[in-house]
Amino acid sequence: MQENEDRCQCRIIHEERVDRARQYVRHGEAIEAAAQFFKALADPTRLRIVLALEEGEMCVCDLAAFLAVSESAVSHQLRGLRQLQIVANRRQGPVLYYRLVDEHVRRVTALALEHMRE
Repeated sequence: MQENEDRCQCRIIHEERVDRARQYVRHGEAIEAAAQFFKALADPTRLRIVLALEEGEMCVCDLAAFLAVSESAVSHQLRGLRQLQIVANRRQGPVLYYRLVDEHVRRVTALALEHMRE
């Protein structure tokens, strides 16, 4: 592929389009947080955890069995997902259950999978 295939053949700045994009895409904490959210889901193990939790709460032991990895490895991944507010947990006696924080996470993953399947 030639380098110029991804570029305009002339250099013209459409100021109104640039201004409109600047108004729509404001830099800030939300952009950084969204980037971290997508970065977290870019890992296949974390994405599998999120998809498994779409079916309901699971404890670390369940997730480790599902993924065929150690409980320590699952705990490490869950800690990161919890810090990014993708999953939340609750303790019931000695068992710590994890769930998705809200419906937004489910919708984002469903949309991404639908897009890739097309």
